[in-house]
Amino acid sequence: MTKEKTHKSTTAVDGGDTRSIWMATADVPQFPAVASNRSTDVCIVGAGIAGMSTAYHLARAGVKVVVIDDGPIGGGESGRTTAHLTAALDDRYYYLEKIHGEEGARLAAESHMAAINRVEEIVRAENIDCEFERLDGYLFLGGDSKVTELEDELEATHRAGINDTSLVARAPLKGFDTGAALRFPNQAQFHPLKYLAGLARAITRDGGKIFTGTHAEKIEDGEPCRVTTRSGFVITARNLVVATNTPVNDWVTMHTKQAAYRTYVIGARVKAGSVPRNLYWDTPDPYHYIRLQNADNGSRDEILIVGGEDHKTGQPDFEDPEEPFDCLEKWTRERFPDVKAIEYKWSGQIIEPVDGMAYIGKNPGSNEHIWIATGDSGNGMTHGTIAGILLSDLIQGRQNIWAKLYEPSRISLRASPEFVKENANVAAQFKDYLTGGDVDDYSQIEPGSGAVIGSGRNKIAVYRAEDGTIHECSAVCPHLYCIVEWNDTEKSWDCPCHGSRFDPLGRVMNGPAIVGLHPAGKKAGQASS
Repeated sequence: MTKEKTHKSTTAVDGGDTRSIWMATADVPQFPAVASNRSTDVCIVGAGIAGMSTAYHLARAGVKVVVIDDGPIGGGESGRTTAHLTAALDDRYYYLEKIHGEEGARLAAESHMAAINRVEEIVRAENIDCEFERLDGYLFLGGDSKVTELEDELEATHRAGINDTSLVARAPLKGFDTGAALRFPNQAQFHPLKYLAGLARAITRDGGKIFTGTHAEKIEDGEPCRVTTRSGFVITARNLVVATNTPVNDWVTMHTKQAAYRTYVIGARVKAGSVPRNLYWDTPDPYHYIRLQNADNGSRDEILIVGGEDHKTGQPDFEDPEEPFDCLEKWTRERFPDVKAIEYKWSGQIIEPVDGMAYIGKNPGSNEHIWIATGDSGNGMTHGTIAGILLSDLIQGRQNIWAKLYEPSRISLRASPEFVKENANVAAQFKDYLTGGDVDDYSQIEPGSGAVIGSGRNKIAVYRAEDGTIHECSAVCPHLYCIVEWNDTEKSWDCPCHGSRFDPLGRVMNGPAIVGLHPAGKKAGQASS
């Protein structure tokens, strides 16, 4: 029997330059790139939580599945989560009730609790060692929030069918009096990359095929659907699932209904037991989210994981790339004085839908065989698991009562103010065509950094490598032609309009762009070579 090859995910690959605790502590199975034309029942683009969950359920049902990803398993945002498995949604149930009605809020609660239960079932059935653990969650006050927010949410959760939530005097944190908190019993956490590694083994056991290092360059609906890879090979399938965090097959429609945000995380070493093992969140916007993770094998310490400091992708409100991490460290040390060294720093990308719920189902428009999963809204692990359940049902022609709530073509008139705000923000980014570059001369760019030079449509994204070599690309995002911004935290070019991201040399890392930045001098809209 051949020993399975694994890869310690210590490199950031397609998410950026920082490394999460998950990347440093997981052995992820390696798979080859697609090397020939292939035909299958379902082709899934994206090997994160949504794509792998969908593949798992379909393969278990005997459906022929091919999964492709341009990086490794979980190499995108699924490796950058903090992996809270919770039905405590960041958009609040009283808000979801207002937008989607009482029945919509009830289905949201039901589906997220079902996702937690499904992860636990899979962990047990497949014997996946991913440190799955049931925990309570606590939502506590922060900033200018009032206790009435917790009281309103308590009542809304009960109407939504989460009947065991309760208002408590404080979250059970030593030395940090949170004041009143809303307790969510029986939530969970896990190690996301170890879980995905377990799914990968189960998928291949059941006949599914997984290919990494395979970029989808063109996606076409039809009978069959066609995915053309960067290497020129074609995968044909009866159905096609685009599970790439944000759809790379859609030009405009979906991207007007959601927005990309960057979020930041630190991992601080603490003595085991000094912070009770639960999930914690506070109420401001942006909010903080907290959990613990086991440290090194045999260590008496744990890693306290704290995230927050969100901002629109490509629109940071700071100049020093360390500022969001410094703010998180300051906030953490003020509340957890026993914190030792900060051992991990990373960032991730969240896709926020305008009405609080993910989009899972058939791609809007004339597509008949293309399905999408997007809009995780800070609850990516449960939304991705919901996608696996829901899409496998829909592709097999089964009814699912969650389908209407997550329908991608839905229009929520009650969410119109958020829709208008986000799209006005996008329109405002085109002002960059009227301004000069970040610097006037190449000599002003430090090694290992980048900057935009020039003006108008001729702006150039210039990266100076550590060895001094200069790399140039067009600064115009090939998706909808906004001017990209340099992200010094992740060493990437980020689009401030819809969140496309590119590595220092201009190769696409995150959608909605499906191709990289054009060579310097090529006009926006021209095809890449």
